Amino acid sequence: MLLSILLLPLLGAIACLLAPKDRPDVVRSISLGTGLLGLAQGALLWMRFDPAAPGWQMLSEHEWISQIGVTWRLGIDGIALLLIELTLLLLPLVLLFSWGSVSERLKEYHACLLLLQVGMLGVFASLDLFVFFVFWEVMLVPMYLLIGAWGGARRRYAAIKFFLYTAAGSAFMLVGFLALWTKNGESFDMRSLASLHLEPRLQCWIFLALFLGFAIKVPMFPFHTWLPDAHGEAPTAGSAILAGVLLKMGTFGFVRLAIPVLPDAARAWMPFLIALCVIGIVYGALTAMAQQDMKYLVAYSSVSHLGFVMLGIFCLTPSGLAGGLVQMLNHGLSTGALFLLVGMIYDRRHTKRIGDFGGVAKAMPVYATLLVIAALSSIAVPGLNGFVGEFTILAGVIELVLDDWRWMVVMAFAASAVVLGAAYTLWMVKRVIFGPVTHEANAKLDDVRVKSFEFWSVAPLLALCVVIGLYPRPLFVVLEGPVRRLVEATRPGYYEPKLAEDVLPVRELPARDEGHEGGEGH
Repeated sequence: MLLSILLLPLLGAIACLLAPKDRPDVVRSISLGTGLLGLAQGALLWMRFDPAAPGWQMLSEHEWISQIGVTWRLGIDGIALLLIELTLLLLPLVLLFSWGSVSERLKEYHACLLLLQVGMLGVFASLDLFVFFVFWEVMLVPMYLLIGAWGGARRRYAAIKFFLYTAAGSAFMLVGFLALWTKNGESFDMRSLASLHLEPRLQCWIFLALFLGFAIKVPMFPFHTWLPDAHGEAPTAGSAILAGVLLKMGTFGFVRLAIPVLPDAARAWMPFLIALCVIGIVYGALTAMAQQDMKYLVAYSSVSHLGFVMLGIFCLTPSGLAGGLVQMLNHGLSTGALFLLVGMIYDRRHTKRIGDFGGVAKAMPVYATLLVIAALSSIAVPGLNGFVGEFTILAGVIELVLDDWRWMVVMAFAASAVVLGAAYTLWMVKRVIFGPVTHEANAKLDDVRVKSFEFWSVAPLLALCVVIGLYPRPLFVVLEGPVRRLVEATRPGYYEPKLAEDVLPVRELPARDEGHEGGEGH
């Protein structure tokens, strides 16, 4: 089933390239049909996945390069399942958005989007280090082309910067993979890596190599500088995919490889990593407040939000890990929606400057409603998905504080970032859609029609934000097994005392009095 999920967008990309050049409707129909079929596959995958089953599911193994121990090996757990579902959901939505907004080099544009999906899905489904690395690198080329060919005025600079940063991270990551391959008996099997039990010093060096590769992709402070340029210059669909899914490849790398395979190093590096997360959270929020461009504001907000995600993961507590993983999904939904909404108004005014707007709600009430819902989701208002993730992450930090009061500093900075996030997001919403109409062009804008492709490219994301905010239990059920595995790897014996406390002492019942039916003996 995983193989078919990977093959479908690949075949769709080939079909787009072979379609007649003078038939843009055929190209659009092929790509959108491919995306919708992938979404149907995702629904079937969700129904077939068993959260109670231990280990990996949907396994697919075929010998590939036996001379160096490479096997085509696919499989998923709860973490991979959520990210695959997010990828399969987001692609048809950005294709819907692009239906009328992209007209140049249409065949290549849709082929790049479908190939990008192949790379992302392959990373999440891989259980072989070599296959993981191949898909990681495959993703680079279509994203580079999307930014460089269909981006803004500084698109070439942004595309080259994105490629160089990610390629540099990949080089360090490859060194770490080769070290693990050597210690794993020249096998790339990711399932056997957790039983290596490497010495702590070697773990720290390998962890450093993997950290550089994954942290650049997240991106964590101070490796974040490529992200605002990539977001600011990428086409709207590219920005939505980049924020919604592609950045999660870095966070996924930590929870799939760095933490469970190198648990001693993860514990040793934990204070340093949490410090970087806190700096990134506050720095991203403060920088977002200073932006005058809507896209750059949302881009820097991603630096802050992903710092929150990594804070939860690096707490190495059940609540923190579960909150961080849930927030990965939440960030993809809310930030993906925000980038699509920014793209809608850019297509009408051809400007992203916040100062060029004002009073948009008078001409575009439907658009204003969608933007407010997305903004409230991003700032974690109770009842929406962002609150579920951030609250659970802070609960994970509280566990650290109860063990050592010095972690209270981390708690204070993390809580302050929640306030800062609300400040810059609501400031943007206020200046863009509320108040008097400051420019005559804003009074003549066409609203988003409910029956339009634009509306249905955003509405499903916002609907999920509400559903998850009201009933997040299915996500935590799916993540329960992987979270437990990560905690047991990094904190051996964590669950044993709690299980012992749950066992009640056995109290002997009084002897039954056979002579008095219904009396105290009963």
